[in-house]
Amino acid sequence: MFCFQCQETAKNTGCTVKGVCGKPEETANLQDLLIYALRGIAVYGEKAKELGIHDKETGLFVAQGLFTTITNANWDNDRFVALIKEAFKQRDALKEKFLVAYKEKNGKDFDEKLHDSAIWFSDNADEFNEKAKSVGVLSTENEDVRSLRELLIIGLKGVAAYADHAALLGFEKEAIYDFIMEALASTTKDLSVDDMVALVMKAGEVSVNTMALLDQANTTAYGNPEITEVNIGVGKNPGILISGHDLKDMEELLEQTKGTGVDVYTHGEMLPANYYPAFKKYDHFFGNYGNAWYHQNKEFESFNGPILMTTNCIIPIKKNNTYQDRIFTTGMTGYPGVKHISDRLDGGSKDFSGIIEKAKTCNTPTEIETGKIVGGFAHNQVIALADKVVDAVKSGAIKRFVVMAGCDGRQKSRSYYTEVAEKLPRDTVILTAGCAKYRYNKLDLGDIGGIPRVLDAGQCNDSYSLVVIALKLKEVFELDNINDLPISYDIAWYEQKAVAVLLALLFLGVKGIRLGPTLPAFLSPNVVKVLVDKFDIKPIGTVETDIEAMMAGK
Repeated sequence: MFCFQCQETAKNTGCTVKGVCGKPEETANLQDLLIYALRGIAVYGEKAKELGIHDKETGLFVAQGLFTTITNANWDNDRFVALIKEAFKQRDALKEKFLVAYKEKNGKDFDEKLHDSAIWFSDNADEFNEKAKSVGVLSTENEDVRSLRELLIIGLKGVAAYADHAALLGFEKEAIYDFIMEALASTTKDLSVDDMVALVMKAGEVSVNTMALLDQANTTAYGNPEITEVNIGVGKNPGILISGHDLKDMEELLEQTKGTGVDVYTHGEMLPANYYPAFKKYDHFFGNYGNAWYHQNKEFESFNGPILMTTNCIIPIKKNNTYQDRIFTTGMTGYPGVKHISDRLDGGSKDFSGIIEKAKTCNTPTEIETGKIVGGFAHNQVIALADKVVDAVKSGAIKRFVVMAGCDGRQKSRSYYTEVAEKLPRDTVILTAGCAKYRYNKLDLGDIGGIPRVLDAGQCNDSYSLVVIALKLKEVFELDNINDLPISYDIAWYEQKAVAVLLALLFLGVKGIRLGPTLPAFLSPNVVKVLVDKFDIKPIGTVETDIEAMMAGK
């Protein structure tokens, strides 16, 4: 195996025996082969598009396939084997559509030579493992070509996850699926560096559009997030803990638990569900339990009740953990030996009766903290406060905004973000989204004229809200360039959705981003140089020097 897609990759180079995340070699190899099979679909997808064929079902399948390979999303080898076999079926079905259309247009059979990913086939799992060894990351020998291809694919994984979330709520765009096909197909070709860089920048544009689509989907279905105090204590009833990002699952779980005597708590990236008006009508929606994803071995244990994983991050269950019989996966997530709740049938809902019945047999959650935290500062809410914010900036009460969105993680060096939050001058406001917030969202950082010094927009995809806010401030202050705003970017990354957000910021022309705790291992020195020269991307430094530089607009 060779995997370097997440921030914790071994020695910031690559995992070669077992993932730092815990991913076994066989799982890593099957993920590589699945991506290879998806590239084969994309070869035909791109050609089919040229003939006016758009296959939305196949586009969604490709997006979902990419989604399953995100760090800590799916650990189930049987699921990957099934997905690879389904990918071959999808590829061959699209191939037939293309061949028929080609012959109708050209009066002859298609006879061009295609990339091996569009041809290779087996239905033998042993052969899958063997083939995977030759099609992984290191099969691209040139370091810079490999870097640009992997930057594109890794960014696509984030885009794919957001596209899947939107599709579940009935919002899809062919242009998003078309680009995913185009981008994957491009990795089977010998392109110039300029062409590869252009595709990476286009991925940033598509990332913006996909996050905008998901924002539209979420707010259409559940209303605009609003300022909310979220309870972080526990109640007297047994509970279900729901983690991940899928708000459709959240809705259906709340509806099915009504009147059962079972409370529902959010965990990790599901915390922002508390901010949506549509969910506040449920009296048994109790609040949030716990912190970021990497604490789950301890927090899932103390919760005592069942856990529903709707998306990443699910981490390996330790030998001394006792919750394996009460954790459930659904959607694109999976874990060996854990019960998986099936997808919806057309027009129906998922069946959460099993997890509800399990909850009724469990003890109430063990209290690990008390109090409340405040969030719900997505774009609609902040723009409603625009006059107050603008007056605070003009009066000098707010000197600077610092965007500290992104991911949290296990490494001790991430304490940097807590220290930055604690030591930033009292006339600064932190804008955040994603689980990076858990490094500082429970600190008492005060407010500025009633404006909290930490404004949480929501999940990682709600980084789109931070973009909308920045563009609105640019308009209000009549600036020509987004980089002229009193905003600094101190971004924490861990997995692939954060890369999609990063590419979105680069597409929008944001410069001077600090990225940490380390720069991605999949960026070669030459690609890093391009990003530094064009966008002034830089690694984080010390807390003191970075704060001083950010306050000086550097």
